[in-house]
Amino acid sequence: MRRLPIPVRILLAVVLAGLLCFGGLLGLVLSGSVDRVSGTPEIMIILGCQVKPWGPSVLLQDRLDKALSYLEDHPNLTVVVSGGQGADEPVSEAQCMYDYLTEHGVDGERILLEDQSFNTMQNLENSLALLAAEGYDTGADMVVVSNGFHLTRVRLLCERVWGRADNLSTLAAPSSHVPSRLKMYLREPLALVKSFFFDR
Repeated sequence: MRRLPIPVRILLAVVLAGLLCFGGLLGLVLSGSVDRVSGTPEIMIILGCQVKPWGPSVLLQDRLDKALSYLEDHPNLTVVVSGGQGADEPVSEAQCMYDYLTEHGVDGERILLEDQSFNTMQNLENSLALLAAEGYDTGADMVVVSNGFHLTRVRLLCERVWGRADNLSTLAAPSSHVPSRLKMYLREPLALVKSFFFDR
């Protein structure tokens, strides 16, 4: 190491520090990638993900199947499906989720559609506003459903958007599409940093 030129040593030190920081952030992401249910949730919020021409993407279907599994044992929850329509999506993510859930036996009267969101912070802000507008108790225990890699950031943003996270439970959907899972676990530590500094 001492034989290397000083600029090279500085560069290597910076790279090593970056790797250590990334490793720490990845550890935070992984620590949130589990089910955490406390209290008695009355409201479920399912966060949107990409919609394909033929229906939900694999990641979105993972979220929906996780939600359906929980709803089998908790049939009285109010469900909010949250996600807008991107330029490459045939319908809004909320509508796609509504269709999938009702096709699998969930009563459509129990589902609220929030179809104006384009990122996680908007999902949480708009879902809370929709619940308030519909007369629901926004201080009630809630459970948020997303893929496991997403949930550390969800908890961070819930504390900012809702002013609390003590009433929040999370359900970690698997990420059954391996390339997407690897991509997201590389991307999410950087997204966590972005949200920490810029999502206010």
